[in-house]
Amino acid sequence: MRFSNKTLLKGIVLPGICGVMLLGLRSTPANGGEKSSGEQRVQVAAYYFPNWHEETQPVVHHGEWEGLKNAKPRFPGQPQPVVPLWGYQDEADPAVMAQKIDAAADHGVDAFIFDWYWRSGGEAKGPSLEKALDDGYLKAPNRKRVKFALMWANHNLGPDNPGAIPREVFDRFTDHIVNDYFTSDSYWTIDGRCYFSIYQLQTFIDGMGGVQQAKEALDSLRAKTVAAGRKGIYLNIVDWQLPIPNAKEVLRTLGVDSVTSYVWVHKIDLKDFPKTDYTQEADAYFKYWDDHKDDYGVPYFPNVTKGWDPTPRVPATEPYDGKKYPNTPVLWDNSPKRFKASLEQARERALTLPAGQRVITIYAWNEWTEGGFLEPETMYKMEYLNAIKSVFGVAKHQ
Repeated sequence: MRFSNKTLLKGIVLPGICGVMLLGLRSTPANGGEKSSGEQRVQVAAYYFPNWHEETQPVVHHGEWEGLKNAKPRFPGQPQPVVPLWGYQDEADPAVMAQKIDAAADHGVDAFIFDWYWRSGGEAKGPSLEKALDDGYLKAPNRKRVKFALMWANHNLGPDNPGAIPREVFDRFTDHIVNDYFTSDSYWTIDGRCYFSIYQLQTFIDGMGGVQQAKEALDSLRAKTVAAGRKGIYLNIVDWQLPIPNAKEVLRTLGVDSVTSYVWVHKIDLKDFPKTDYTQEADAYFKYWDDHKDDYGVPYFPNVTKGWDPTPRVPATEPYDGKKYPNTPVLWDNSPKRFKASLEQARERALTLPAGQRVITIYAWNEWTEGGFLEPETMYKMEYLNAIKSVFGVAKHQ
């Protein structure tokens, strides 16, 4: 995903961002054990950025792999370019996606939350970057091992594709997602309802014309979902544009079920250039969570950010000055050990949430050109995934 932090990361927003209800008994996780049952169960959902394949509209030529290959160190000791252990794969290949699914399931990841796009203008109107989901995930024979859900990435994709869309466009794309995704037996549910997340709440409200109009649009989506044979939607809001005036009342009016983060840098500034200490950022984020967890009247799923380094997206001809996304400071010393410590903090907080809604989100499964990836690379290989398994365990039955 491309976005801006509230003070530091201002400007560019271009294509790209980005816990399964498991069956059976579980026992308490310890050193890679099985996930617990009942009160102790915490679901792990990782954001999935689907821009690593050949897409015809728009033409992206295997996504951002070239940018990753051509990345260079911007300061001494920066580990760029990062090299994927599995190579520069085409995620739209079901066999490739099956490898990802097995690795995720074997290490305690319950769900992929796909960053999902709808282009409202230009020549490529309609859904965008769906091939990873349609041709990769949904055709993978093992897809039920890791459920999937959608986060509507409704940020500005350029002058022809504003994030704020009118009701008729919302109705058109929700017909698509209900009929083609929510009805899948692999779709992630919480409380039996289809998890659906909105990235920018205020942008959505603006497009609909106000809070009441946004409520009516969401009620229409709920009705469509029930008519398709599902229980309804479990509505999540990413906290990037929160707080807003009267936030608790607005979320109650819209029927929001939970809030979470996409990435720490949405809420916590990177204070030191060119690198900000990972543990310093983690401690600041979890303090923020502690201070604001009751602000919205719904569960606030804690987030763990694996890393942050968007410098592969900075053109080689531009100086590195940290003034504007993607030209920002990076998170430094985000070792697997430190990542595990953040997972432990997140799990502790998730256990305070209502049973059945104990979830953490992770940035991210494959945000390679922003430094947020769980997929193995040549330095640490599977160690980040091993950290998840160590803290959360794996499903006994799926």
